Amino acid sequence: MPAPLIGVLLQLSALALFVCMDSLVKALTAHYAVPQLMWARFLFALLAAALVIRLTSGTLPWRSRAPGLQALRSLMLAGCNLMFSNALAVVPLADCTAIGFASPLFTVALARVWLKERVSARRWAGVVMGLLGVVIALRPPFLFGGEPLPWQAALPLGTAALFAVYQVLTRRLAAIDRPNTTILHTGLAASVATSLALPLVWVAPSAPDWALLVALGALGGAGHGLLVLAFARAPASLLSPLSYSQLVWAMLAGVVVFGDWPRPVALLGMAIIVAGGILVALPERPSGTGTRR
Repeated sequence: MPAPLIGVLLQLSALALFVCMDSLVKALTAHYAVPQLMWARFLFALLAAALVIRLTSGTLPWRSRAPGLQALRSLMLAGCNLMFSNALAVVPLADCTAIGFASPLFTVALARVWLKERVSARRWAGVVMGLLGVVIALRPPFLFGGEPLPWQAALPLGTAALFAVYQVLTRRLAAIDRPNTTILHTGLAASVATSLALPLVWVAPSAPDWALLVALGALGGAGHGLLVLAFARAPASLLSPLSYSQLVWAMLAGVVVFGDWPRPVALLGMAIIVAGGILVALPERPSGTGTRR
């Protein structure tokens, strides 16, 4: 099986796990502060990753050739989770996910500027279309009237920007460190950062909630482990637009778990976002053999 196709399958599997994690976070924010949830998410993900890598490879390859980039990547992910989880507390899951889909659009731009990956005019058009869909999904009252979304709805835009940096760093580190090293470092700096805030927000969990907190870390750790493996096999400009498939699962989870039915305007924005994503994700035609550039 070609490496890019393996990367696509790994990316799609990671996205399904992320929807499960986001649903669990949204449910737990009713009882626990976001920093405590993030602490559990990163710590248990780190422990699970270390255990799996130790059992499967017999080693724990902590040493990185770019520890600063690894720490920055981990902190970018912590910032993403902090903003997105605060938004989830008051904004429907599908809305948060849709607004957060500015991330693949930013990643395409960063992949061109930073990684020097080729991005065609068609993909740039998809980026612009996707951003238009994000604006519609935000439902600004000066365009649509009615009651605006809570201010927290803007937080997924910050999540999108930080996650774009995270994804590009993941691709950059794929050429520097082994995948297992990057997987181990994914939660390391984030665990340290969230532990510093833990004494200020700690609420003792019940026994069943401890199990949910462990599951939170397992879902996040497994998802980002698959993401690292995916970016080691395929370019960022191909993988990032696949994130749009996450929107379908987020809508279903929002309806089934939380009873949040998407509004028509939100559906319109989501449809435009998906259309832009399709433009970005379509493979490029092979170049001709002539001298035309």
